[in-house]
Amino acid sequence: MGEADNKTAKKVKKPSRWHGIKKEFEKISWPKKDMLLKQSFAVVIITVILSVIIALIDVVIKSGMGLLI
Repeated sequence: MGEADNKTAKKVKKPSRWHGIKKEFEKISWPKKDMLLKQSFAVVIITVILSVIIALIDVVIKSGMGLLI
């Protein structure tokens, strides 16, 4: 009984790695083009706004340090 079970277990073929990857890619919901453009635009705008804020803070700190020195 033990030997027969081992032969049966060896004959079962495991799914390939690529088959699993393909199945996972089928589960991905890709954004539509308009949604992707809106989100990309939002990221660019937020990046520019934060860059300006950081630059302003830098100028204020440099001015304050200049007054102290």
